[in-house]
Amino acid sequence: MFRLAAQTLRHRTGGFLATFAALAAGVTVLMTCALLVESGWRHQGDPHRYGAAVAVVADRDLTVDGPTVFGETERTTVLLPERGSVPEKVAGDLADVPGVERAVGDRRLVVTTTAAPRLPTTGHGWSSTALAPHRLVSGRPPRSDGEIAVDARLAGPTGLVPGATTEVVTGGVSRTYEVSGVVVSDGGDGGDGADGAASGRAALFFTDAHAAALDPHPGRYDAVGVLTAPDADRDAVLAEVRRIADTAGATAYTGDDRGLAAEPESAAARSLALGAGAAFAGYAAAVVGFVVAGTVGLSVRHRRRDLALLRAVAATPGQVRSMLLAEVGLLALLAGAVGVPAGLLASRRVRDALVSRGFLPDDFTVQGGALSAAAVVVTVAAVALLSAWIAALRVTRIRPTEALGETAVEPATGGRVRLVCGLACVAGALSLTVLTGATDGQTALGAAMGMLYLFVLGVALLAPWINQAAARLLGPVLRTVWGDSGYLAAANLRAHARGTVAVLTALVLSVGLGGTVWFLQDNLERQAAVQSREGVLARYALTSGAGLPASAVAEARRVPGVVAATGVRRTSVVVPDRLEPQTVPAQGIDPLGADRTLDLKVRSGSLDALREGTVAVSTARADAAGWRLGGEARLWLGDGTPVTLCVVAVYERGWGFGDVTLHRRTLDGHTVTGLDDRVLIRTTPDFGGEDVLAELARRYPGGQVTDTDRLTGELAEDVAVSGWLNKMLVTVLVGYAVLAAANTQVMAALARTRELSLLRLVGVTRGQVKRMVHAEQAGLLGVALLIGAAIAAVTLTTIVRAVTGAAVPHVPAAGWAVLLGGTSALALLATMVPVTHVLRTAPVEGMGVRE
Repeated sequence: MFRLAAQTLRHRTGGFLATFAALAAGVTVLMTCALLVESGWRHQGDPHRYGAAVAVVADRDLTVDGPTVFGETERTTVLLPERGSVPEKVAGDLADVPGVERAVGDRRLVVTTTAAPRLPTTGHGWSSTALAPHRLVSGRPPRSDGEIAVDARLAGPTGLVPGATTEVVTGGVSRTYEVSGVVVSDGGDGGDGADGAASGRAALFFTDAHAAALDPHPGRYDAVGVLTAPDADRDAVLAEVRRIADTAGATAYTGDDRGLAAEPESAAARSLALGAGAAFAGYAAAVVGFVVAGTVGLSVRHRRRDLALLRAVAATPGQVRSMLLAEVGLLALLAGAVGVPAGLLASRRVRDALVSRGFLPDDFTVQGGALSAAAVVVTVAAVALLSAWIAALRVTRIRPTEALGETAVEPATGGRVRLVCGLACVAGALSLTVLTGATDGQTALGAAMGMLYLFVLGVALLAPWINQAAARLLGPVLRTVWGDSGYLAAANLRAHARGTVAVLTALVLSVGLGGTVWFLQDNLERQAAVQSREGVLARYALTSGAGLPASAVAEARRVPGVVAATGVRRTSVVVPDRLEPQTVPAQGIDPLGADRTLDLKVRSGSLDALREGTVAVSTARADAAGWRLGGEARLWLGDGTPVTLCVVAVYERGWGFGDVTLHRRTLDGHTVTGLDDRVLIRTTPDFGGEDVLAELARRYPGGQVTDTDRLTGELAEDVAVSGWLNKMLVTVLVGYAVLAAANTQVMAALARTRELSLLRLVGVTRGQVKRMVHAEQAGLLGVALLIGAAIAAVTLTTIVRAVTGAAVPHVPAAGWAVLLGGTSALALLATMVPVTHVLRTAPVEGMGVRE
């Protein structure tokens, strides 16, 4: 059977090329998604920082108990947005474990050196050099508060040597230090820093006492590394270390997982790769499933005559099905041979794009491939084989003479089961419309995407009836515009209602998905920018890349002409939700005078009541979490600290300022830097003290005073960067769907050689044939674009109202023109080019073309 299938493929190359293209492109898209997931699963970060430790105790994630289902409590683990810490007492407990030689507490300070301001650098206490371990190559350890040791990665490009001085900014204050020594880590070359060359971070070391004084988390360590004695029972030590870590609410990281303790960014990168890759793969699998099923099914239907003849010469139904399955299986293997390497190349391009935009760290690499390739090829092959088997059932189930009769006229519609399933999908989509409108946040997003795909699946199942109804309704219009050619076009649309299912589905999917996801992101970006612009009442903003201490606010208020100044500290917190906890943006502010610098559009309560132990929340978050004014709000700060706060205000501008607003003192000791990101300054209308503000900015390292309009631009840019992932997804999937539709149209057009030749033999001119095809495409495109636009409009309006509160979504006219115009142009081109080629063939020769 495989030999017969191979011969069929060889002699019918043109007919199978479209199927191969759809399969190969599908493998490429899915391979890229799967490889991103596999790379995230394998990514462990660089454990170089803790290379000498057998275990590292740290707090990097939060496990939250969810609802209990069938007696089992569901638990969700969330990566902490701010690095968690462990009490200093844990180091003492670990040091007392039999077999432990030392338990070294490591502090991690955010620092910037004036010698290399763009080089990411962290500060540590000197004792933590034992964890890599590091060794001195010149000089000596720091012995006083005014001395530091630097690693070779920092010393190399800056020329810092023992005896040199440099300024180090930490805690928003710049101090001058003398370099006492230069260290390198054992096992690495001279250019490796304390955090490893792969991570791209340099390190410098203070005395332990000075590091403790600079640490914004007093009494706590960032992590504790465990060093064992040479004769220690490793398993027994690790068991006790894990017990102590569990008691402290932390995690014991061992092996390659130590890299996740050293750089939580690696855990964030892993989570992003797994989450984004899985989400993209889910959407891509749905699109690829639609496309491949439609293309393979159409290919089989175009061969009904061949299959019927095989039945007539005594081929059994099983033999025919086996031949079709063998053909599609061989095509799937060939598609895998092309799509897998293309997916490997595309995944590396995607990785580079994600790294350049800051989504992934520099040390994230594309890993694996064999597992992803096997899964993708098997999945695509299974979809293709199932589609071929279903498409062949009708021809192989009936008697050969009936099969030959059905080749002349294709069944107009599908069966009763198909009709019922299609109506059920539409009903499910309508019910999700209600659910989306009644929820918000991630729940609304998930319901909206489910609604979108149920609509598209319903259209795919109901396409034969939709096409027939559209042909009847459009018949008078087509006849009026195109005359006799329009009459023929309407008749063809009615007769080939099932044959155009794949085209209709692909076009509806491309317009519906593109119009929803792309414009949804535009709405989110616009909403964030508008809320930020309208909500900032201050005229100036004092900013610094190194952060600003609380004293900056007090100094700004003392400037003559300044009406109010508000320090803003941006962070993230973990909040409960209906299904699972979510990480949401938050801010900490000093409420004194905040009503003059910020307008959060408070709906109830007042920001004046904001104190330590209270919170203000957005309306969307309050509805999602069930919080009410005057009630309690249970959440976790960025470092995992649980707090229960009293809700004193509910505001509407959550997209512009975050879902949670806290008093700045509530965040003290719970953020990485402990500093403000900016100070908003409102002045009198006739203020002329810009020079005084500039002088104030110069007191802080990297400080500058800018107009608040620039802050709005930066926020919009940040939101646009975060939305790039969704736009990349929709670009790939819509592009694939549109190209698949064009591919299917080319295949359908080439299969009409005998039909068009017969029309020309009975007197229809070439011009009339072209006008007929134009009319057909106008009708099919009109229906597809109308349905796709309607689905996008319903989905987009529902979700924008649920997520942002806007009644009418913002839809740029240029965007719709590009989406609809590009889809239409490509679809028309894909039909008219092959039809023009077919019309060049003499009608008599065309009648002899093999179907």
